[in-house]
Amino acid sequence: MTCNPFHNQRPDFKKLYIFGAGGSGREVAWLAEQSWGSEVEIEFLVDIPDHPRQDVNGHVIKLISEVTPDGSARIVIAIGDPSARRRIAALCAATGLQEAVVVHPRAEISDSVELDVGTVICAGVILTTNIRVGRHVHINVGCTVSHDGIIGDFATLSPGVHVSGHVHIGQGAFIGTGANLINGSADAPLVIGSDAVIAAGACVTKSVEQGALVAGVPAIRKR
Repeated sequence: MTCNPFHNQRPDFKKLYIFGAGGSGREVAWLAEQSWGSEVEIEFLVDIPDHPRQDVNGHVIKLISEVTPDGSARIVIAIGDPSARRRIAALCAATGLQEAVVVHPRAEISDSVELDVGTVICAGVILTTNIRVGRHVHINVGCTVSHDGIIGDFATLSPGVHVSGHVHIGQGAFIGTGANLINGSADAPLVIGSDAVIAAGACVTKSVEQGALVAGVPAIRKR
């Protein structure tokens, strides 16, 4: 019995391109190394022509325009900001590269969880049951998501976020480090609107409107 049906020790690709060579990129590279060791070659991609081109943690940096897609390579976007990740996803799609799902081997995920393409699941994450995770979602180290959750495309869960049952997180929402989202119910889920921002350490006790910024314990609207 496995606690992680999404970790494939023998992936069907030989190279992983990671878009973004900053902190998130280095963490995703480490995640990939933990997952596949030398089975998969890792290279960083950027779209800024004058970006420094020295190796980062032993991996080369290339311009995305220099990449020729083929069936042996996949790409994942390591940009924390949801709006930037959405823009980069369109750029990557134009290259014809296929998107990877990158899941740390020490994540615990039930087989009733659905993960869409481009998603990154970091070490120490627990996803329990009947959870749907959209495209290009980032779930960072030490997060937990309980039953009947929905996480929309391009959403970001920062490190240490805890999401209770029956919570629906909209597309492009950003949940700050250490935030807690209390549970909704089957007939009245707690909803975080698209592009909403939940400040670090907030305790969200009620639904949040689209595009709003909330902070505090309990969380109140700041914008």
